Amino acid sequence: MKGQMDVSTPQEYIEALDEPRRSQIVEMDALIRRAAPGLTPHVGAGMLAYGSYHYRSKSGREGEWFVLGLASNKQAISLYVTAGDGERYLVERYADRLGTVNVGKSCIRFKRVDDLDRDAVVQLIQEAVQVLPTMPGITVTG
Repeated sequence: MKGQMDVSTPQEYIEALDEPRRSQIVEMDALIRRAAPGLTPHVGAGMLAYGSYHYRSKSGREGEWFVLGLASNKQAISLYVTAGDGERYLVERYADRLGTVNVGKSCIRFKRVDDLDRDAVVQLIQEAVQVLPTMPGITVTG
């Protein structure tokens, strides 16, 4: 990702942010940790990451990735939810319930936490944690 911070812990990531973005990320971090307490927080791909999994694609490509990602980008905060239901990403299925946000395939972009429907986001996160281990080629590792 463009503009990644050189940090190694979630606390360093948060401390490197300026206000008002820092407070927004702290609030989202707390929401994610409450909704998915079993996912280990860390820094991955230059952002806050929660949990990890090993994937193997049909083509044989393998790697490690995070279950959830939270990034403070220039224009917005991005929440990445990498789980799908077999036909599409869960974010796409929840799109009309998430609030005043911009939704991509697996990404929710928003300016402030108050733009989100927190209940819908919590449901999305909890479903992602349940669904991810059942996806083909996925082994949740942390």
